[in-house]
Amino acid sequence: MGVHGSRAIDIVIAEKNPLLQSSLVKLFGGDDRFRLLEIAADGDRFLSAVDRLSFDVGVIGWEMPGVDGRSVLQSLRGRPDAPRVIVYTGSPNPDVPRQAMTLGAAGFCSKRESPEQLLDTILAVASGRMVFPFIDVSSLASDPLAGLTPRERELLAALAGGLTNQQMASQLDISLNTVKFHLKNLYDKLGVGNRAQAVAFYLKGRESR
Repeated sequence: MGVHGSRAIDIVIAEKNPLLQSSLVKLFGGDDRFRLLEIAADGDRFLSAVDRLSFDVGVIGWEMPGVDGRSVLQSLRGRPDAPRVIVYTGSPNPDVPRQAMTLGAAGFCSKRESPEQLLDTILAVASGRMVFPFIDVSSLASDPLAGLTPRERELLAALAGGLTNQQMASQLDISLNTVKFHLKNLYDKLGVGNRAQAVAFYLKGRESR
């Protein structure tokens, strides 16, 4: 079992569906290769578990209430004690594996696969490998805008159109604080520090397509 030898792999899961939570408890409870430490109902509780527990592999959903999979991966970036994370989702969006890889996930497994596929993915990730479906890796470098959420793309286009934060809040029917929150995430993803740099990035990206 790679780096783990005979030791069980410690796992924490973030899963919002109570029925799937029960299925996962049974799945791991019957396999002594794994030790399920906790199941969190959302990303916020998962991050709390990261602070409280030491474990090898985290299995998280992508679409979760409150703190979603993207936000979990962003929060764990740069943390030396962070577990390796697998995104386990039923999302039909074919771009999710690439986004997860870009944000630092170690693996991806679709809920449409058999439960054994999830176990195999955890084993591989625990031993130091990355597990993803085929991804055109050239797109990771060529299109940094591809990692943005639809809302972040809307805001970036609005920025390029010269709208103020208040105008964006009114146009998108969201609060001013929500606009500021999305803009901070947007700047972090693009590696820029302000509105002007974000707009320049956006315009450069459009020219290169």
